[in-house]
Amino acid sequence: MPLSPDTDADVPPQEPLRCVIVVNQGLPPGKAANAAAVVALTLGQRHPALVGAPLVDADNTVHPGLIPVGIPILAAPPTRLATLRAQAATQCDTVDFPAQGQRTNDYAEFRSQVARAPTAELVYLAVGVVGRKKLVSKLVSGLPLLA
Repeated sequence: MPLSPDTDADVPPQEPLRCVIVVNQGLPPGKAANAAAVVALTLGQRHPALVGAPLVDADNTVHPGLIPVGIPILAAPPTRLATLRAQAATQCDTVDFPAQGQRTNDYAEFRSQVARAPTAELVYLAVGVVGRKKLVSKLVSGLPLLA
């Protein structure tokens, strides 16, 4: 059963969550960073509980909280991203970023392009997954860190 993006209610409180982002390994560095950032922003919005408490430095300046469990950014070929998305979507909360997103700066046009593409034909630039730690680890097993 997929996670509820607002509450993670489907995960028992004692079972730790894992968050990963897998990026298309063929992207140049700037586009890979953009794809990871787009997915991370949406994951953060969907899972505010993943953000840790604010940080306070020695001068008592408060800095925004960051994710305390880390987010590995992994790499995979496009076909593996599509497989990961399909497998993860049935058991985890999944955020995907189709290639159409880097073809236009117009969000309405992006939505229109995606609407014309069957799911099986979408090519993903990145896929983010949040779910039970053991399950997510199994889904991304063997994928290298993005270099």
